[in-house]
Amino acid sequence: MNSQLRGQSNWFTISQQKINQFADVTLDHQYLHVDPERAAKTPLGGTVAHGFLYLTLLPHLMLDELMAQIGEVTILNYGVNHLRFITPVYAGSSVQLN
Repeated sequence: MNSQLRGQSNWFTISQQKINQFADVTLDHQYLHVDPERAAKTPLGGTVAHGFLYLTLLPHLMLDELMAQIGEVTILNYGVNHLRFITPVYAGSSVQLN
């Protein structure tokens, strides 16, 4: 792949509803994700998206821009090295790939 490819995705808002739906699919109902009142009383101050929810948005966020640059091809994901979730993504936050 061309290392010179550059682009920017559209903004995507991670709503509390999306977080709740992800919790239902993954069976991860930790209160930091799904209980706004209880999460508000923690140092985080509110509910946050699951790290894996944020990670699973990458194909959605990158594919339109990427496909416009490289054309219609098959893309396979074979893993992620050194992945860390270092900043919380709060319910209602909008995210974008640059």
